[in-house]
Amino acid sequence: IGARPRRTIRLALWTGEEQDYFGSLGYVEKHFGDPKTMTLQQEHAKLSVYFNLDNGSGRIRGVNLQGNEAVRTIFDTWLRPFNYIGATTLTTLNTGGTDHMPFDAVGLPGFQFIQDPLNYDTKAHHSSLDVFEEAIPDDLKQASVILASFVYHAAMRDAMLPRKPLPAPHKETK
Repeated sequence: IGARPRRTIRLALWTGEEQDYFGSLGYVEKHFGDPKTMTLQQEHAKLSVYFNLDNGSGRIRGVNLQGNEAVRTIFDTWLRPFNYIGATTLTTLNTGGTDHMPFDAVGLPGFQFIQDPLNYDTKAHHSSLDVFEEAIPDDLKQASVILASFVYHAAMRDAMLPRKPLPAPHKETK
């Protein structure tokens, strides 16, 4: 299509989220920093944003801002063209349980899209029915367009997305 993003776009497929974010945490520790000590690596300063789409089917309805109010007006502008297909929500709420958490834990902007839950927590999720055939093609198309648009806008910005203050080191409790 001739697109020439100003920033590098990386796509990742993780494994082991249910095993304490095995894939995404390993990637964050290798490239960006250690959430236990908050020892950061050089690549930390170069990452603008991490977007996560975790729930398979389910139309995107918005974005959890993870307490990062500084991105609200930016995301509102990016989401507005999709209001007519039901993507209207920007909430300050934090959501856990997805692979954006290790990024957020080292102070990187990490966001999870809000999706219709469908039967995610009932019959399909983590069962033998959690297969491609359960995916709803129209939901996947809608989510793909919105995610691609957000990624493209982020890659074309003059500045990186605003960050929250760095968190304190995460101390393990015994």
